[in-house]
Amino acid sequence: MQPATPKGPSDFDTFVKGLWKENPVMVQLLGCCPVLAVTISMRNALAMGLATTFVLVCSNILIASIRRFVPKQVRIAVYILVIATFVTIVDYAIKAISVDVYKALGAFIALIVVNCMILGRAEAFASKNTVWKSLLDGIGMGVGFTFALVCLGSVREILGSGRLFGIDLFGPRFEPWGIFAAPSGGFLVFGGWLLFFGWIQARKQARLQGDAK
Repeated sequence: MQPATPKGPSDFDTFVKGLWKENPVMVQLLGCCPVLAVTISMRNALAMGLATTFVLVCSNILIASIRRFVPKQVRIAVYILVIATFVTIVDYAIKAISVDVYKALGAFIALIVVNCMILGRAEAFASKNTVWKSLLDGIGMGVGFTFALVCLGSVREILGSGRLFGIDLFGPRFEPWGIFAAPSGGFLVFGGWLLFFGWIQARKQARLQGDAK
């Protein structure tokens, strides 16, 4: 009898890993620059998350489609060109939809081109897998990235201005904590979320070790 061939990760695992187990921000610490810079408000955080997800999904699909035709010597240059094309589309789309959001995000829209998360997924996953799996990977990682942005943006906007999506939550007596609207506040909130995720992972690991014993 021939030994059974080990199965690769299922489609569900490919999608879900970017949400939690391999979250690009909370676990892999990728793309932290825009995470800290644009999360002053939920609106900015959500816009950057959706823009990055669009670029990630589209670039994954196209790179997976042409991976057999791209010479290894120029693959990185081709990947960057593909990513830059979709970033340009996003840049014009955001500017057409909302000039205020476009100004708030500033240069960080263009810097999606050099986001190590997107280029890393192109090199490590899309260039080695099918279009379907690359689509699931892009959606999972993009949603995970957006989730991290929303986590930071919600805390910083609520504590820094007493609002959420511009809606007043606490009334005129609330005194905003200005530090959370400052860059230092981004580091504080980010560190808090990293501690929270690390605590959950540690509890899960301890539970697994206890079950094994």
